[in-house]
Amino acid sequence: MLPRRLSCSPKILANEANHSTTFSMLAESSFLGKLARRPLRILPPTMTVPILRGPLKGKMWIVGSQRHAFWLGRYEPFLQERMVREVERGGVFYDIGANVGFYSLLASALIAPGRVFAFEPWPRNVEYLKKHLSLNRTDNVEAFEIAISDRVGTSHFAAEETGAMGRLQATGTFPVTTSTIDALIYEKGFAPPSYIKMDIEGEELRALRGARECFLKNKPKLFLATHGCGIHDECCRTLREWGYELDLLSSEDNNNRADIFATFRP
Repeated sequence: MLPRRLSCSPKILANEANHSTTFSMLAESSFLGKLARRPLRILPPTMTVPILRGPLKGKMWIVGSQRHAFWLGRYEPFLQERMVREVERGGVFYDIGANVGFYSLLASALIAPGRVFAFEPWPRNVEYLKKHLSLNRTDNVEAFEIAISDRVGTSHFAAEETGAMGRLQATGTFPVTTSTIDALIYEKGFAPPSYIKMDIEGEELRALRGARECFLKNKPKLFLATHGCGIHDECCRTLREWGYELDLLSSEDNNNRADIFATFRP
């Protein structure tokens, strides 16, 4: 059953949007960050609200599925803007590490009548992903409960405290199905991607290694989040060896994370 829609007035929502400009710059763990976010606690997590700004403005979102920045329109604006610039209608988009579906929804709108394949192994996130697709009557996205890595089989998954995020990890307690991109395309018959968005919390180098044929043959454009300096360097080296040109979109030293846009340049 889908969550009920928000009954707050437009004035309240507008105030929250203005409020987001302030607290988006404050660390959630800081005193000021907690204080600035306090008014948002009145919103029940099962409520649905319209996304207030950005390319997905007006799309419906479940409050408790992820951080408030998603529906307030403050989440990764640099990546949203680059996707709007790069993704053209038609073709196929792979959302690897789809989480609860924010970028699947964006890709769906940008690439239609093309297709989006969303890959997410954590059941809690897959449930929200499917609800977001249903809420927005999205019919060009398929969701797969699969972790993308460098081998086909099973592995273990560990979720962080809120349950909204996680990663493949040997000490994880939840078994998940794994696959490579190459296996999906060349063994399972998936349509090869024109675009890939990949954000998988440190598994990105293995996922790239499991997609070598895809990148060499199909040359998809790539929106990549790297986690950790060593993994970042290896991912960049691998992509350059494959003939890709890299554009750094964002770098967060405190989180050891970087966002890259990569495109093939012969």
